[in-house]
Amino acid sequence: MIDLYFLLSIISGFVFLYPLLMSFVWMVGGLIFFLRRERQKEPPPLKNLPFFSIILPCYNEEYCIEHTIHCLMNIDYPNFEVIVVNDGSTDNTRWILEYLIDIYPRLRVVNFVQNQGKATALNYGILVSRGEYLLCLDADGLLDRQALRWLAWHFVNFPRVGAVTGNPRVINRSSLLSKIQIGEFATIIGLIKRTQRLLGKVLTVSGVMAAFRKKALLSVGLFDPTMATEDIDITWKLQKNFWDIRYEPRALSWIYVPETLKGLWRQRVRWAQGGVEVVLKHWDIWKDWRQRRLWPIYIEYLTDIFWAYGLFILAILSLLEFLGVIKGIPFFPAPIPPRWTGAILGATCVLQFFLSLILERRYEKYFFRYYFWVIWYPFCYWFLSAVTMVYAVPKVLFKRRKRARWKSPDRGLGELKNV
Repeated sequence: MIDLYFLLSIISGFVFLYPLLMSFVWMVGGLIFFLRRERQKEPPPLKNLPFFSIILPCYNEEYCIEHTIHCLMNIDYPNFEVIVVNDGSTDNTRWILEYLIDIYPRLRVVNFVQNQGKATALNYGILVSRGEYLLCLDADGLLDRQALRWLAWHFVNFPRVGAVTGNPRVINRSSLLSKIQIGEFATIIGLIKRTQRLLGKVLTVSGVMAAFRKKALLSVGLFDPTMATEDIDITWKLQKNFWDIRYEPRALSWIYVPETLKGLWRQRVRWAQGGVEVVLKHWDIWKDWRQRRLWPIYIEYLTDIFWAYGLFILAILSLLEFLGVIKGIPFFPAPIPPRWTGAILGATCVLQFFLSLILERRYEKYFFRYYFWVIWYPFCYWFLSAVTMVYAVPKVLFKRRKRARWKSPDRGLGELKNV
């Protein structure tokens, strides 16, 4: 019979030591990436700047779409068009777009009668685009003036590059949730992408801003309308077909993040669901030796799932012990979390956040003012990540495949109305 005390000790050690190990991996990888590939501050010169088609799928974006398009028309890049795919909006989005067409000759609009989902909207935008290179941008994303120059350099100089993902930055910073997410995008997402790119493969491009070679997208059948997160799925489809995916932190875009618990929950459940769907869909990479460079990313995500369930189990047991439900039961006498592990993990997180803020400081001069808010990330988000993963796994396993349609996301506490 399995010793339950020993089993819980193994789970407890794994839950607290796994993020400790990964923190050091991300710190070392992020620092090496910065020193080798990120020190140049100006975009490399190109003899010819290729034509880009910027595709904006949108649904009920009346508060932000005009501002987004205005910013795009002022970027520092000569050759581009903007294609807005209005995915059956029920607000004033369509009328705003029809007004903007008369103002901006670069703007083209595709209107859907009914909502078809973001992936379908992107696919139609791709099919009507004129450019060999595409930038897929969320309707509330504000593109940095030089972002396209940084992205174009990868495509022009490396013909096997199928996609380049940029560096999202948080605009709305008025609430605790948004301030913590500022640090999350820099210290967690940024470091992870730097490290994964250094190893050769990435888990996902950023859905809010990613550039693609059209030929690469056509070769894998475009975006899958049935996937909860089209960005994770397209990343794996491209890499399985041996297209190179790159991370360019100097290609910036400014985005809005959820500022309500409901909005944050919906977003993180979708992220978790999309990751689980991709793990199930692409399990066959183990049958092909040529896919071996994807194996570490696959193992890492599987480990993340086990970690989430381990943390959730320990949290439930700790609550039951606190309530006295399992008091005195011999298989669970040890306090959770373990004292020394928790202290070391907390110190490592602080060090990780400090290093990442140093790397990101070049993009925002006064970035360290958010250091205090970043250190609350483990307490606020680790358990949320575990719960959303625990919720997403059975949802994916037992769901029926159907078209993934979207709803208007939470983008701040009314700030968009003041743009």
